[in-house]
Amino acid sequence: QVQLVESGGGLAQVGGSLKLSCKASGSIRGVNMMGWYRQAPGKQRELVAQFSYGDATYAPSVRGRFTISGDHAKRTVDLQMNSLKPEDTAVYFCLQRSREVDYWGQGTQVTVAS
Repeated sequence: QVQLVESGGGLAQVGGSLKLSCKASGSIRGVNMMGWYRQAPGKQRELVAQFSYGDATYAPSVRGRFTISGDHAKRTVDLQMNSLKPEDTAVYFCLQRSREVDYWGQGTQVTVAS
């Protein structure tokens, strides 16, 4: 059974930083893409950043402020979030894709207070 465990969410001030981490456990192999999504209240889940073998892509709203990094072998993916804004407030979800099957974490709350 595959489980993704996220950590690092919490409360930050505007302009502050947080780092999210995600680690997969269980019988998951051949992870070829890892990413972070977020969902704010009343909104759809949206892509924040994704990472695949050294290549990273970002949503325009976070580019230059967030950095994604990952280790395919260790099945870990991090999201460093700097210069946080109130609009970054959301539940953040980790995604790891293996052989076209998507595995999701349970989500971690990030709240940015103004």
